[in-house]
Amino acid sequence: MREFLRYFMGIAVTNNPMVRDALSGQGVEFYDTDFLGVLIAVRDKIHQNHRLLTHPLSGSVKPGETPYKTVLVSAEKSGFDEKALSIIEESIQTCLKFTESCVKRDLSAKILKDFQLIDYSLVFSDR
Repeated sequence: MREFLRYFMGIAVTNNPMVRDALSGQGVEFYDTDFLGVLIAVRDKIHQNHRLLTHPLSGSVKPGETPYKTVLVSAEKSGFDEKALSIIEESIQTCLKFTESCVKRDLSAKILKDFQLIDYSLVFSDR
């Protein structure tokens, strides 16, 4: 994983402090927002011609279950990608569907750290 971080040339769009800290401000855009806010920030990146590098709904943790999300996009702009826009728009709709039916709950610091680690692992463990 450390090798991946050394050569990572994209942008991690995230609300996860663990990802922000691991990348030390290099190649990361941190947003103080919820899961949906991260997806909207990714949609903005796609509209700016960045490529989608990871699926916005990767892993088996549903949007209403975790507060954290990290999505990787290209650092360089390479033309508008209609398929990426379709993927992010569908992901936003899925997120809305799951979060509408969720009851907001207060999570302990330990549980929040666990969710940060899950998100971090989904993005960086197999790279």
